[in-house]
Amino acid sequence: MNEEDQSPENQTVNHMASVKAAWDKAPKGAKKAAALKHFQAAEEAHEADNDEEAHKQLKEASRALT
Repeated sequence: MNEEDQSPENQTVNHMASVKAAWDKAPKGAKKAAALKHFQAAEEAHEADNDEEAHKQLKEASRALT
Protein backbone atom coordinates (compact mmCIF):
# COMPACT_ATOMS: atom_id res chain seq x y z
CA MET A 1 0.00 0.00 0.00
CA ASN A 2 1.18 3.50 -0.66
CA GLU A 3 0.89 6.35 1.81
CA GLU A 4 -2.19 7.76 0.11
CA ASP A 5 -4.12 4.55 0.77
CA GLN A 6 -3.37 4.90 4.48
CA SER A 7 -4.57 8.50 4.88
CA PRO A 8 -7.18 9.10 7.61
CA GLU A 9 -9.68 9.97 4.87
CA ASN A 10 -9.18 6.66 3.09
CA GLN A 11 -9.19 4.71 6.35
CA THR A 12 -12.55 6.24 7.25
CA VAL A 13 -14.00 5.58 3.81
CA ASN A 14 -12.80 1.96 3.92
CA HIS A 15 -14.18 1.49 7.44
CA MET A 16 -17.54 2.94 6.36
CA ALA A 17 -17.68 0.61 3.37
CA SER A 18 -16.93 -2.39 5.56
CA VAL A 19 -19.60 -1.53 8.11
CA LYS A 20 -22.12 -0.73 5.35
CA ALA A 21 -21.50 -4.14 3.78
CA ALA A 22 -22.11 -5.85 7.13
CA TRP A 23 -25.23 -3.75 7.66
CA ASP A 24 -26.55 -4.66 4.19
CA LYS A 25 -26.21 -8.37 5.01
CA ALA A 26 -27.79 -8.14 8.47
CA PRO A 27 -31.38 -9.30 8.97
CA LYS A 28 -34.05 -6.71 9.71
CA GLY A 29 -34.59 -5.97 13.36
CA ALA A 30 -33.59 -3.90 16.36
CA LYS A 31 -29.86 -4.56 15.92
CA LYS A 32 -29.92 -3.35 12.33
CA ALA A 33 -31.92 -0.26 13.31
CA ALA A 34 -29.46 0.58 16.10
CA ALA A 35 -26.53 0.10 13.74
CA LEU A 36 -28.14 2.43 11.20
CA LYS A 37 -28.31 5.25 13.76
CA HIS A 38 -24.60 4.87 14.48
CA PHE A 39 -23.77 4.63 10.78
CA GLN A 40 -25.68 7.83 10.07
CA ALA A 41 -23.86 9.55 12.95
CA ALA A 42 -20.58 8.34 11.41
CA GLU A 43 -21.56 9.82 8.05
CA GLU A 44 -22.30 13.16 9.70
CA ALA A 45 -19.00 13.11 11.58
CA HIS A 46 -17.13 12.23 8.39
CA GLU A 47 -18.79 15.08 6.50
CA ALA A 48 -17.68 17.40 9.33
CA ASP A 49 -14.09 16.11 8.93
CA ASN A 50 -14.20 14.48 12.36
CA ASP A 51 -12.69 11.11 11.50
CA GLU A 52 -12.12 10.18 15.15
CA GLU A 53 -15.85 10.46 15.89
CA ALA A 54 -16.68 8.71 12.63
CA HIS A 55 -14.55 5.71 13.61
CA LYS A 56 -16.11 5.68 17.08
CA GLN A 57 -19.61 5.58 15.59
CA LEU A 58 -18.60 2.91 13.07
CA LYS A 59 -17.29 0.73 15.90
CA GLU A 60 -20.60 1.19 17.71
CA ALA A 61 -22.47 0.26 14.53
CA SER A 62 -20.41 -2.92 14.23
CA ARG A 63 -21.07 -3.79 17.85
CA ALA A 64 -24.80 -3.23 17.37
CA LEU A 65 -24.81 -5.82 14.59
CA THR A 66 -23.28 -8.56 16.75
